[in-house]
Amino acid sequence: MHKWLKIYSVITSIGLLIVLIQGALVTKTGSGEGCGATWPLCFGEVIPTTPAIETIIEYSHRIVSGLVGAMIIVLAFWAWKQLKHIRETKTFSIASVILIIFQGLLGAGAVVFGQSKAILALHFGISAMSLASVVLLTILAFEDGKEQKVAPRVTKGYKYYLFFVITYCYAVIYSGAYVKHSEATLACSGFPLCNGQLFPGLSGPIGAHYFHRVVGTILLVFLIILMTWTIKRYKHEHVLLWTSILAVVLVIGQFASGISVVFTQNALSVGLIHALIISVLFSTLSYMAMILTRAKSIS
Repeated sequence: MHKWLKIYSVITSIGLLIVLIQGALVTKTGSGEGCGATWPLCFGEVIPTTPAIETIIEYSHRIVSGLVGAMIIVLAFWAWKQLKHIRETKTFSIASVILIIFQGLLGAGAVVFGQSKAILALHFGISAMSLASVVLLTILAFEDGKEQKVAPRVTKGYKYYLFFVITYCYAVIYSGAYVKHSEATLACSGFPLCNGQLFPGLSGPIGAHYFHRVVGTILLVFLIILMTWTIKRYKHEHVLLWTSILAVVLVIGQFASGISVVFTQNALSVGLIHALIISVLFSTLSYMAMILTRAKSIS
C-alpha cells in the first residue's frame, strides 16, 4: 500500500538529512557569507563565476535546501490526501510545511539582514524539528494498512516524563547550536575538566561551552533513566523498548562525538557526525512521543 508515497517519503527524509549536514558544514567552515549579503542570488548572479570554496558550500546548500523544501511541500499534500484517515497526518503535514518555510526564512534573513547568535542557533533547532516531522510522515506511510498500530499503554507519569525529556533534548540542541555560532566550540580544552578547571564559570564563550557539556551530560542520564524504566515496566512493548534503547545508543554516540570534537580540535567529519546524531535522536524521541499519544494511560 502507498508504494510510491513510501519511496518518495524516504527520499525526502534522506534529502533533509543532507540539508541538515550541509547547514552544519556551512557553519563549521564559516561559509555563511559565501554569497555576500544577496539572496536568493549569489553576489547578484544566478550561477556565481569563479566561486571560492566558501561560495560553493553556501550556494550548494541554498540549491539543495530549495529542492528539498519543494519536496517536503509535495510530501505534505500527498500524505494529506492519501493518509487523511490517520489522526496524526494533518498535524505533521502542516508542521512540515510551516517548519521548512520558517527555516528558509531564517536562513535568508541571516544572509540579507544578519542575525544574532541566538537566532542563528534557532535555525538548527528548527531543522531538527523539520526532520522529525518528515520522518514521522514517512513512518505513517509505512504504518498504514497494518492490522494494529503501535499504541503502547503506559502510566501518565511515564508519558509526562517522555514529553519532558524531548523538550529538554530540544534545549540541548539549541545550546549546542549556540556554542557553534558563538565560536565557543574549542573554548574548553580537555575533558572532563575545562581548561584544567572543574568549574570555569558560566560567562562568555567558556561558559557557553561548559553549560552545553553539563546539559548534554544530564540528557544522557535522563535517557538512561527512560530506558531503565522501559525495561523494568514495559519490556513487553517491543517498539517502545527498542526505541528507548536506540535513544541511549544515540546519546552515547553524541556524547562520544562531542568529546572527540574537543580532542580533534573540531575536526570537520566529527563535527558533522555530532550534528547528525542529535537530529536523529530528536526524531527517535518524537516517534516515541507520537505513539504514546495513541493509547489511554494506565493507572
